[in-house]
Parts: sequence; C-alpha cells; structure tokens
Amino acid sequence: MSEIRLYVTTGETQAGDILDLMTIAFDEEDYPIATNEIDEKNDVWEASIYLMADEEEVVRERLAAALKPSFPDAVIHKEIIPDIDWIAKSLEGLSPVRAGRFLVHGSHDRDKVRANDLAIEIDAGQAFGTGHHGTTAGCLEMIDQVMRAYPVTNALDLGTGSGVLAIAVRKLHPVPVLATDIDPIAVRVARENGRRNGIASGIDFRTAPGFHSTAFANHGPFDLIIANILARPLMKMAPQLAAHLAVGGSVILSGILAAQRWKVIAAYNSAGLKHVRTIWRNGWVTIHLR
Repeated sequence: MSEIRLYVTTGETQAGDILDLMTIAFDEEDYPIATNEIDEKNDVWEASIYLMADEEEVVRERLAAALKPSFPDAVIHKEIIPDIDWIAKSLEGLSPVRAGRFLVHGSHDRDKVRANDLAIEIDAGQAFGTGHHGTTAGCLEMIDQVMRAYPVTNALDLGTGSGVLAIAVRKLHPVPVLATDIDPIAVRVARENGRRNGIASGIDFRTAPGFHSTAFANHGPFDLIIANILARPLMKMAPQLAAHLAVGGSVILSGILAAQRWKVIAAYNSAGLKHVRTIWRNGWVTIHLR
C-alpha cells in the first residue's frame, strides 16, 4: 500500500496555525504531521499530514472539517510518496549540525570538525536520527546541558534510532548506556554507528519493545533517561519510565510538537516528575524533567 501526503500551501504564520489544528484533529492517532518552508523569498509554507492511501477519504474529510472554521478557503492538495529511501535522499549534501558541544556530520564532512568539538559521525541510513531534525538536535543540546549540571552514572536511550543520542552521552562521560529500539534494523545500524565513532564497549544496544525486556531491570535504575519518540507513546509510558528512574534522576523527552507539550508535561507531573526546562526547535520541543 502506497503512502500519500495531504497538504495545504500557505504562509508561515498560517502554516503554524494549521499545524495546531491538524494536531488537535488527529490527537488520537500517530499520523506524522509537519510544516515545511518551500519558498523563503515569497513566504510559502506547507502544512502536511502523511498517511496510507486507503485512509485518504476519511482523513481528508476530517481535515477539511477541522480547517473549515478558521480556513474556509483552504485547498487540500495530495502527493503520492514515491517508494524510495527518503532518509538517505533527504540527507544528501546536508551540512554538519552543531548542538551544544556536539557536531553531527557525515563522513564527507570530517574536515569540518574543530579541535574542541565532540564529533559524531552519522551517515544517511535506515535509522532515524542524524541531528538535522529539530527533535534530535534539541536532545543533543539538552544532553549537553543536563550532563554538565547533574551527575550521571547510568543512562538509557529509549528508541535509539541511529544511536546518535547514546553515542553523545558516551562521548561526554564514559558511563554505561543502554540503548533500545523496537526495530532490529535500527539496533544493528546504531551498533555500527557506535563502532564508527570509536565506541567498542560501554553501550549495550538491544532490541526491546517498551519496558518488557529484562535489560531494563538488569541495567537500571537510570540517572538519565532519554526518549525521543512521539507524544502519545511518551504519555502512555510515563509511569513505567518514572519507575526506572533513579532518585534525583533526569528525563529528556522529545518527538513532541509544541502544541502537545502541556499534555506530556502533565502526564509526567502525575508520575512524580517536575518540569525543569524546554528547548524549542522548528516547531518541536525537547523537555527536561527531574
């Protein structure tokens, strides 16, 4: 079944408003929703929702109903997504990303590394997380800040993707890190990225759905838990995540749209954690709680 994109073309401010309406309308589902600038000179943006082709009729009707009160003239366009490796395609030629003391770069940009950089080399591949997305960059910046301010002796990277966040922790301090993902391909790629970055030991990469694996009990409790996933699963796992946190420990959460931040914070407040700081990047937020 092919994937499609339904989108509305508008200006930057309106795109943000439409993004909020999409988020509210599809709050119960995990459809990817995003805004993207396509013409900086003329202030042309797109607000998009991604879905499978057989869902188009229902999603289009719900989207139109959500937009009608505020944007009655909005035209919903459709694009069929080609079946290609979009991660690799989108990263071709991208420049290195700086976040805190980290520089995330591809192998073709090794010459961009400065003397005091904590360099992490990640090439385009099958796993999410290269530093170019606002969620990953926000996490890297927050990791740097948190590990400067609080002692960390044991860390968990939940939903590790490319392994970039686990690698970042290990680059800052030689503490044991458990890095898990539900996707075995992501775990394999993350393990390879660890080796590429000179980390042969110290990170235990595991395939593990949720908190059901014995690896969490064997490695925890954790002084630092990082979870860059999506708002809804983050809210659902708040009690379990808090249960695996050491006394006085920190949690870094991302994969959260700005409009969703209060719901996520409320879920973790209920689990006994307190909000410390939020970083905003490109419509996404990274949240630090203790």
